[in-house]
Amino acid sequence: MKQSGKFWGGWSVLALLALGGTAMAQEPAAAPSTGGNGFKVGSGRLHPYFELETRLDSGVGYFAGPGVDPATGGVSPDLSGEFAMHFRPGFRLEVPSSKLALNLAGNLDYVLYTGLMTSNSGTASHLEGAADLLARLNPDAPLSLELSDQFARSDRTRTVAIGAGVLSLFNEARVKVPWKPGGGAIELAPSAAYAVEFFEPLGALSPVDCTDGTCNPLTADQFDYGNLHFGLEGRWRFLPKTAVVLDTGVDLRSYFNGGSPDATVLRALAGVAGLVSPKIAVTAKAGWGQNFAAGGSGTFLAQLEGTYLYSPTLSFKAGYLRTMEPVAAYGVFTDNRGYGEVRALFGGKLTMRAGGSVDFLSFTAERSDTVINLDIGPEYQFRPWLTGAAGYMLGSRSSSVTGGGLNYSRHEGYARLSVTY
Repeated sequence: MKQSGKFWGGWSVLALLALGGTAMAQEPAAAPSTGGNGFKVGSGRLHPYFELETRLDSGVGYFAGPGVDPATGGVSPDLSGEFAMHFRPGFRLEVPSSKLALNLAGNLDYVLYTGLMTSNSGTASHLEGAADLLARLNPDAPLSLELSDQFARSDRTRTVAIGAGVLSLFNEARVKVPWKPGGGAIELAPSAAYAVEFFEPLGALSPVDCTDGTCNPLTADQFDYGNLHFGLEGRWRFLPKTAVVLDTGVDLRSYFNGGSPDATVLRALAGVAGLVSPKIAVTAKAGWGQNFAAGGSGTFLAQLEGTYLYSPTLSFKAGYLRTMEPVAAYGVFTDNRGYGEVRALFGGKLTMRAGGSVDFLSFTAERSDTVINLDIGPEYQFRPWLTGAAGYMLGSRSSSVTGGGLNYSRHEGYARLSVTY
């Protein structure tokens, strides 16, 4: 089933427990953190911005070589590189209120493949975008309501079983009811969400040696899915800066085109989160995950994360996460993930950051993948309304399944200039 030309989202939430809880990384709408006065909207401000980004990308998609007809060429030996331009207008709206607080960020991103490195890539130029909405009703009351939505269209899919060269359209709508009985020492937050993701190929070819449907971008739309999630988060602050935390949820995953087995995945974790010292914060949780669908299995889950605030301008974070999630083609997968990040601020204007992760993915049917990600670079605030950034990103993947779409290294260098009012 192909996605419609227009997609309407609902509501979702982007809030986490104040003292713990780390989810799988996703891609919310990016918005510059600085700007001028903006436009006054009620008690808040609207900040429009524009970003111009140049990106040298070694793995855009699969395209026919010079003089090759895509209709008859069949396959491509490697991911094609390209020099791309991103034209990204957007806005950020923040309206604080004790009755109805609103946060909204969004952008449109036109990705222009210049054809300087791959002659036939220009036909794959496309529109991307992202939007995040969070509405909080009575946010300071013991019982409040949060409604939000996250939307993203990009070449970074959330479905880890699928290979490279795929464009993803994702939306998640969520409702959450935070409840703080008895003065706030205990917090409970039941939630419900519904997400969909649709896929389409970026190029016109499939990779050579592709023996599995997950590595062929031309057939990725068979994995379009809907995911219904029910969750409960809890926290009991038994000391001023330490709490017992609870994170439970169940995902009901179904696929629109019958390309994958459905899954019903229950996860439950409990642990502690808080400050070990004035500069060190730790979260430690353990639990169990179980797939109740046909042929289901269970596994141990865990998270251990530490943050070290060396100084007000230098911080370190590192952690380990083991989780089970529903996934296309295989039903479920298990991820053992190690990650780390360091951030430093110099002179109040120059920010240096470096982050990386290694994921060991285990699927059913004896498939296993290793995914390595690295993102490093500086950002400098020239003026309150003008910010520049540059960086390098590495995405490397190796799989026990053969095929170019699942075995590759993607190098990206970028430079970005942001103007914000």
